[in-house]
Amino acid sequence: QVQLAESGGGLVQSGGSLRLSCVASGVSLYEYGLSWHRQAPGKERELVASISISDGSTTYRDSVKGRFTIFRDDANNMVYLQMNSLKPEDTANYYCKALRGAGVYWGQGTQVTVSS
Repeated sequence: QVQLAESGGGLVQSGGSLRLSCVASGVSLYEYGLSWHRQAPGKERELVASISISDGSTTYRDSVKGRFTIFRDDANNMVYLQMNSLKPEDTANYYCKALRGAGVYWGQGTQVTVSS
């Protein structure tokens, strides 16, 4: 059974930092493209950052560029999202996703709340 489990969310003041972690079981993450998504109340889920399988290239949504960093640790079957200079508009439930062809797996999410 494949499971992704996020952790590291919490309440932080504006300007603060958090590091989100996502650990996988039942699947080897090195075979998957990985990404972080978020969903705020009343809004659609949106892609925050992704990292490829092949060369580790990364992409970010414009609003987090220069503040967030996605990186993977395939040896430990994990993917991280380092979030710096957090803003109230970053408040959301954050999800990790693993994708390879038709196989897609999501975690349950971790809540990030940024106070002003």
